[in-house]
Amino acid sequence: MRAQRSIAFRPHIDKTQEGFSLIEVMVSMVILMVGLIALLGVFGIAMAATQTSQLNGTAKQLANEAIESILTARETANVTWTQIQNTGSGGLFLPGFQPIDCAGVDGIVGTADDAACGPQILEQPGPTGVFAGNCPLPGADTCLTLTNFQRQILISPVYPPSGGPIPIASLRSITITIQYQTPQFKLPRQYVLNTYISEYR
Repeated sequence: MRAQRSIAFRPHIDKTQEGFSLIEVMVSMVILMVGLIALLGVFGIAMAATQTSQLNGTAKQLANEAIESILTARETANVTWTQIQNTGSGGLFLPGFQPIDCAGVDGIVGTADDAACGPQILEQPGPTGVFAGNCPLPGADTCLTLTNFQRQILISPVYPPSGGPIPIASLRSITITIQYQTPQFKLPRQYVLNTYISEYR
């Protein structure tokens, strides 16, 4: 008689019924965490860019305001052509970076009488989205003083393209520089606007 071998019964496990190993779970968790941390970094960059773009827009408006003020003064003949220069050249406009003050009695920004008017206030609509027009009184509007900004108006002579030593008497170059700081970076940022102004209206 032959001896019978006992064979243990092992159930067949299909490949589709196998679970994840601990290593596979750990690797997938690490990949998921790296992705979430990168996503948080992108949100931080997006928020910083949004705030910086708002400051850039304010700087652009302040530069345009200065140019329009100078051009309006020339158009309305409130000032003479000789006065459209920096104070060192016999004009009205203060040299160097100045605080953003309201236009003084003469209605021109960047002149000596602006300091008496006080800091300029930027009015933004409040939660309702509608301007109430009540700055600096308390109310629905958001009122921001522009202490973070400084403006420089540089008016310089324009020389002929041929390179002659005598400047063109009826033409001047205007460079408006707005300097400000963003909360993210401690270095000052600048917005620069260049244009020309002619004696003739």
